[in-house]
Amino acid sequence: MKHLCEMAIFAKVVEAKSFSAAARHLNLTKSAVSKQVSRLENALGVRLLNRTTRTLSLTGEGSAVYEHCARLVAVPRGTIRVSAPVSFGTRQIAPAVPGFLARYPQTRIELVLLDRFVDLADEGFDLVIRMSDRIPEGYVARHLLDLGFVICAAPAYLEQHGTPQTPADLAGHNCLLYGHEGFGGAWLFRGKQGDERVRVAGNYQVNSSEAVHGALRAGLGLALAPSLTVQDDLASGVLRAVLTDWQAIAPFNAAHAVYLPNRQLSPKVRAFIDYLVEYFAA
Repeated sequence: MKHLCEMAIFAKVVEAKSFSAAARHLNLTKSAVSKQVSRLENALGVRLLNRTTRTLSLTGEGSAVYEHCARLVAVPRGTIRVSAPVSFGTRQIAPAVPGFLARYPQTRIELVLLDRFVDLADEGFDLVIRMSDRIPEGYVARHLLDLGFVICAAPAYLEQHGTPQTPADLAGHNCLLYGHEGFGGAWLFRGKQGDERVRVAGNYQVNSSEAVHGALRAGLGLALAPSLTVQDDLASGVLRAVLTDWQAIAPFNAAHAVYLPNRQLSPKVRAFIDYLVEYFAA
């Protein structure tokens, strides 16, 4: 970062293919541009450019340094189209957006919340947030955070129907089913004696995690819910966790930022992914 100015000028020389053209673009003299590049070479201890009276070309070291410089000095700008699941997008991604836009005021976020599989290429998204451990072939993923799950219900439901003491007790309860990626009629639990898979059923199945959350709060039944979604309700007593001696194992346990492989990932998308990683790490 100490040599950011020299790095920016070096990147412009490479892109303009000459010191003179870079100088005109930067409104500097040719000698000033040449001096800044030489200063960077001296700082790094390597030759970055092969110079002749007619041509300018990158050395092997220069090529590697240029890729780093170009990424570092590029200013993120433009619209970033992002898709995320409804509940996670509302509760986790949306709160991160204001900080990102404040840091990068030349960007614009278009956040589309969908509880379905999104095809980046066909639907024109730069990035999708996937709640999955299985990344489709041909995509690249960055890990954002690990997810925990809990079985919970409203106190009114438990008072009327009783509190399950073991996973097997769920067979006698109304279980709300999230109709997406393996959340159907069997829930897996891990306890001191090993794993136990239980068949569950109920009178409501929906492909929206927000809808499941609403049904939970309304006292309709029990559900396998992401801890992040229900943590505030658990803390306030609106919902109550059950089977806490068992670990609920969901079909996935992590959230990822998924994008199409591209050696020259745009600065705006790279910046947003890096920001999300930083945001969730904090």
